Amino acid sequence: MRIGVLGAGNMADALATQWARKGHEVRIGARTPGKAVALAERVGHGSAGGTLRDAAQFGDAVLLAVWYDGVRDVLREAGPLAGRVLIDCTNPMGPPFERLRTGGGPSAARRAAVTGARVVKAFNLCPDSVWRMTPPEFGGRPLGVPLCGDDADALAAVRTLVTDLGCVPMDGGSLERAGLLEAATAFMVGLWVAGEDPSAMLPPPEYSGVPRRTGA
Repeated sequence: MRIGVLGAGNMADALATQWARKGHEVRIGARTPGKAVALAERVGHGSAGGTLRDAAQFGDAVLLAVWYDGVRDVLREAGPLAGRVLIDCTNPMGPPFERLRTGGGPSAARRAAVTGARVVKAFNLCPDSVWRMTPPEFGGRPLGVPLCGDDADALAAVRTLVTDLGCVPMDGGSLERAGLLEAATAFMVGLWVAGEDPSAMLPPPEYSGVPRRTGA
């Protein structure tokens, strides 16, 4: 798959490196193209760097991996994204994690969708250190990655990229539920900062009290 990466920070580094190792063609773009070129050289495996527009137009799928404050400018500089698969791993949050920076409005993923891209919310629950693991596995169990999106083909493409990391894609529902995923991330980060273990609050599925869907 041809993957464009918008951003040259830690998340871009971690995910681009893993996908390039799996044989995907990667082009990284940044507002300072020199940073994208330098990252592409570190990623290797034929990766290239350049402008945000270069990366956006290159990818069958495009990863949005920048700080939330920069999303609007980055999407504007990336140029037309209508119809493209856009993977949004941004988190509209910041200390003290009591509210989302999107306020009471649309989620970050919904705001990215105004570009006309086929947005899938994914990879936002974990920091780059997790995505650098090969594979991300804890207690012998592969990491689950929830995906929220409305387009079946876009979701299928992102499921492939999740599987390539050694992770398990999870059905997170429609893009409307992306706001819940963003809020859950902020809540869990707040717990981590407070020295708590969020995993301790989740019982096994059979104790959830919620009927589970079964295949047809």
